[in-house]
Amino acid sequence: MKFFVDTADVAAIRELNDLGMVDGVTTNPSLILKSGRDIIEVTREICAMVSGPVSAEVVATDARTMISEGLALAKIAPNIAIKVPLTWDGLTACKAFASEGRMVNVTLCFSAAQAILAAKAGASFVSPFVGRLDDNNHDGIQLIEDIRTIYDNYGFKTEILAASIRSVNHITDCARIGADVITAPPAVIKAMANHVLTDKGLEQFLKDWGKTGQKIN
Repeated sequence: MKFFVDTADVAAIRELNDLGMVDGVTTNPSLILKSGRDIIEVTREICAMVSGPVSAEVVATDARTMISEGLALAKIAPNIAIKVPLTWDGLTACKAFASEGRMVNVTLCFSAAQAILAAKAGASFVSPFVGRLDDNNHDGIQLIEDIRTIYDNYGFKTEILAASIRSVNHITDCARIGADVITAPPAVIKAMANHVLTDKGLEQFLKDWGKTGQKIN
């Protein structure tokens, strides 16, 4: 499973990238706002650091303007994945980009039916929002499982990019089901290393080592 980092914080991306934990990056207008930086400038810096896909999102709602904005974003770097919403206009833009061989991430997916449309339109990635579904009393992980089954039934090449990841359990559940990619905030990815028994075990080892009076070097 690929790990994408859901942030526009360059320092946080660099830390994980140096450890080999970054296969790509996703951004959106909210994350650009949080970064406080110009979208073109920060996206170009991220693309230079990360070799995998970097999703940059259009903000228009009509297909014609989406296509114009997407082409402008694609000029930033060769590894840009143009991000469009899962609306009819977004699907129209997706088809146009895919026909030119461009990477497209169709975002804001909340149903299996929507995911089928994204695949039919040639999306490189579809982004089901796990956490937001959970917030609204729906089962986000079940949606990932449903999409996996449907895509496997028909051989769709679109990759399932599980988004709105809120917890380590979300990541492990998506891995178990077979999501191709997860995108998560840096803090959630780093939390995967945490376990109370690891902490207790390390504490005991260090205590016992101290009693030996030895040094390794």
